[in-house]
Amino acid sequence: MAISYNKLWKLLIDRKISVAELRKQADIAPNTMTRIRKEQEVTMQVLCRICAVLDVDFGDCPYGRIIMVDL
Repeated sequence: MAISYNKLWKLLIDRKISVAELRKQADIAPNTMTRIRKEQEVTMQVLCRICAVLDVDFGDCPYGRIIMVDL
C-alpha cells in the first residue's frame, strides 16, 4: 500500500504552517514526523491530532484531503 502525504504538505503551505509548528501543536514525536516525511504509515491517533490542529474533518483524511492510499 502506497501512502502519500503530498496534500498535507500543500495544506501546510497554503495555511503558512511550518512542519515544526504542526509537530508541536499536534504533539507529534520527532520520529513520527520523520515517518510522515518518508511517506510511511503512522497511527490513526496521529492523523486525528493532525486533523484537529488543521481543523479538518477526520472523514476527509483517508479520502485524499490529508493522505492518499493506493491499494
